[in-house]
Amino acid sequence: MKASETRGMTLDQLTDKLAELKREQFNLRVQQATGQLEKPSRRRQVRRDIARIQTIIGEKQAPGASA
Repeated sequence: MKASETRGMTLDQLTDKLAELKREQFNLRVQQATGQLEKPSRRRQVRRDIARIQTIIGEKQAPGASA
């Protein structure tokens, strides 16, 4: 997911996507713990997507935000 894609989303869409990514992150952690994780790089990608969305949410909620 690119930052340009997420900047076009509304706050509601961003919070929904964030919840979805957190569920996926949990599922990936469980898969790793049980030895079933096929793509370890996906954990890193999900973690970065979560951080990216949280940053954009913070920017949109900041006082004086232009969006």
